[in-house]
Amino acid sequence: MKKAIIPILIVVGVVLFGSAGAFAFNVTQLPPSQSTPGESFTYPSLSLSSSSITQGKVLFDENCASCHGVEANGATGLAPPLLGVGPATIDFWVSTGRMPLEQSAIQPNVHPDRFTRSQTLDIVKYVSSLDARAGPPIPVVNTKRGNLAQGANIFALNCAGCHVITGVGDALADSTFAPSLALANPTLIGEAVRTGPGNMPIFDTTQITPAQLNSLARYVTYLTKRPQDAGGAGLGHVGPVAEGFVALFFGVGILMLVAYWIGDRTPDPRIEEHNE
Repeated sequence: MKKAIIPILIVVGVVLFGSAGAFAFNVTQLPPSQSTPGESFTYPSLSLSSSSITQGKVLFDENCASCHGVEANGATGLAPPLLGVGPATIDFWVSTGRMPLEQSAIQPNVHPDRFTRSQTLDIVKYVSSLDARAGPPIPVVNTKRGNLAQGANIFALNCAGCHVITGVGDALADSTFAPSLALANPTLIGEAVRTGPGNMPIFDTTQITPAQLNSLARYVTYLTKRPQDAGGAGLGHVGPVAEGFVALFFGVGILMLVAYWIGDRTPDPRIEEHNE
């Protein structure tokens, strides 16, 4: 009887936890056609008014010039020049809080933007006014015009290798990392695609068209804002299959311990007969 209890409990546990995992997979996976449309993030074209440029220079001198130089030419040797990099580059680094950088020896990470949106755009306008060369503009990204399935394919082909398929980020070589995309809005996604911050490659309009960028931004927004965590802990947002496996692993392990405990407390009839 003692030996028979263990395999019976194991079989019951596998059936129960396996069924729960399969049920979770069926109810939590939403096909692209059932997803809600993304949001539209657009910014007006930059108006290089004298007042905005003046305000931007004040902010730049107070927060950026010590590393990039008073003329944004990298004269200090502590940071690269910003001349000709374009509005999208400046807006991305400042609005994500990566700049101003507190320690120049570490990879910039996402922080709350210390400036208001108006102040950030003033800095963008000031730096853009210093060089007539046109860098990438702040992109207009409309996720409502994007296709979720197409965005998933573009992400898997071009982005998942570093940011992983769930968009949670991963470690790269030489103590660098691909950041999580959880806080990225469509405009920031577009700016990253067009400017290639850090180790990220640049994708111009011939590699990822504006229509494809809409789809990519829609998918990333959907992926990060609606992780498949229904029913339990996210475990890196890898989905209910992995979550079900973990439940199965620990569930069966606990059942085995319970079965062993029950069997150990069950008197052996052969010992009782021998005692008699």
